[in-house]
Amino acid sequence: MEDFLAPANGIRLHSVAQGAADAPLMLFVHGFPEFWYCWHAQLDEFGKDYRAVAFDLRGHNLSDKPQGVEAYRIKPLLEDLRQLIEYLRAGQDDKTCVLVAHDWGGAIAWTFAALYPQYVNKLVIINAPHTVPFARALAHDPTQQAASAYMNFFRLDKAERVLRENGFDRLLKMFNATASGQCALKDEDVPRYREAWSQPGALACALNLYRASPLYPPTPDDPGAAALRLDPAALTVRVATLVIWGEADTALGTVLLEGLDELVPDLRIERMAGASHWVIHEQPQQVNAAIRAFLAPG
Repeated sequence: MEDFLAPANGIRLHSVAQGAADAPLMLFVHGFPEFWYCWHAQLDEFGKDYRAVAFDLRGHNLSDKPQGVEAYRIKPLLEDLRQLIEYLRAGQDDKTCVLVAHDWGGAIAWTFAALYPQYVNKLVIINAPHTVPFARALAHDPTQQAASAYMNFFRLDKAERVLRENGFDRLLKMFNATASGQCALKDEDVPRYREAWSQPGALACALNLYRASPLYPPTPDDPGAAALRLDPAALTVRVATLVIWGEADTALGTVLLEGLDELVPDLRIERMAGASHWVIHEQPQQVNAAIRAFLAPG
C-alpha cells in the first residue's frame, strides 16, 4: 500500500492507495468514528484492478485539522472531495471515480454525486441515508428521533471529554451495536482506532461534523432538522447507485430507504440481513461481492 498526503482545498488529506496509478479510480470515504483503515478489506480486493484510495476526512487521524466548526460544514467537505479527485487523476483524461462511502462519508457522497455528477461514474452507499428522507425522518419520525438522539450529545461541548474517558470506552462501545452484541472490530484493530482517536485535535474535529450539520433531532429549544427546507430536485442523484444496507442498524432504520427511487432513478438496493451499521466490518466479503456485481459490465 502507498501512504501519502494529498493536497486538497488548502489542506493535506492523508491517503492510502493500492493498485496501479493509471487504473480507474475507486475512492472510499469513511464515517464516524472511523478513519481510512475501515476500508482495508476493500483496498485489498479492488486494488487488483482499480486505483483504490481511502483517505482520512479533514480533521481525522493523520489529515490536517482546520480549527473551528465552520471548517466542517458541507461546502468545504465537498470541495475537499472534488480537489482530491482532481489530484488523484492528474494527468489522466478520465476524471471520474467509483465513489464508495459509509455513514458520514455517505452523507458527503450523496450530496457530492448530486452536485458533481461529472466526477462520479458509479456511487456505492453503505448504511448512510440520503439527505432528504433523513431530514424528514429527523423532523417527524419519533423512532428515528430517538435512534439519532446521540447526535445532540455529540454537539455538546462536553462530548469530547466524555468520549475520551477510560481509553475511549464509549466510542468502542458504538461498535457493539450489532445483531450479536459482539464488537464489530477485530481485537487486533482496536489499538489502531485508539491511536487514530488519540491524534491531537482529532476527536474535537470529528465531533465538529455534528456541530456543523443542520441535520439533528429537534429539541424543545431548537427545531433542528425541522427548520430545513430542502429542494429534492437539487439533491437528485442521476448516476448509477448501489445502496448496501445492514438491516440490523440500530441508528438508521430501513424506513430511510422508502421512496429513495424517486431521488435516485438508477438505484439498486442490497439488503444484508443480520448485518448492522458496521456491515463493512461484519461482512466484508459480502460487501465486496455486492460491489463487484454492481460494477460488472452489462
